[in-house]
Amino acid sequence: MARPRRIVLVRHGESVGNADDSVYEREPDHALPLTERGWRQAEETGKRLREVFGRERVSVYVSPYRRTHETLNAFRLDPELVRVREEPRLREQDWGNWQDRDDVRLQKAYRDAYGHFFYRFAQGESGADVYDRVGGFLESLFRSFEAPDHPPNVLLVTHGLAMRLFCMRWFHWTVAEFESLSNPGNGETRMLLLGEDGKYTLDRPFDRWRDPEPYWVTG
Repeated sequence: MARPRRIVLVRHGESVGNADDSVYEREPDHALPLTERGWRQAEETGKRLREVFGRERVSVYVSPYRRTHETLNAFRLDPELVRVREEPRLREQDWGNWQDRDDVRLQKAYRDAYGHFFYRFAQGESGADVYDRVGGFLESLFRSFEAPDHPPNVLLVTHGLAMRLFCMRWFHWTVAEFESLSNPGNGETRMLLLGEDGKYTLDRPFDRWRDPEPYWVTG
């Protein structure tokens, strides 16, 4: 098994929906582009990634949303060194189709009270639903490592929730630990680095907005 030395997770740059949530009432979530600031964020992230990868090959998986594709485009990775696959399982959490801003704000308040992992939006998904599809992707990713010529780097261009849930599944974090974590900022990265002991570690933690509140002791 040719396990990669690095698995890099990237959240897309700022989208027009991040800048103005009223746009969800007029445009499909998947079609929202980056703002000018989002393009700059992605370009800066791309500079860092090119330094990290050097001339090594990279296996890239990108969410099918416009903002993630634009983010990947802004990285300006050498096309001779990358293999790009669109991966629908890395898409954003589904909050419904065209969204009424006041209704979404009310549902976000319900979600905060009910729990981000378990609360399901009325016409969309819960965090648990996204966890399941991210878990399915992880199984496919593990199988890809069986190829003897697998690239030494994996890059996932995705969304903040998917990044946290990927790490939750990979490192076996509890629901309570997940609930305590904040989303990374637009254009932020997290890297899973393969150590000499054969185990992966996260290069830096996610910020926490509170301490975990487990129901009981877990081991």
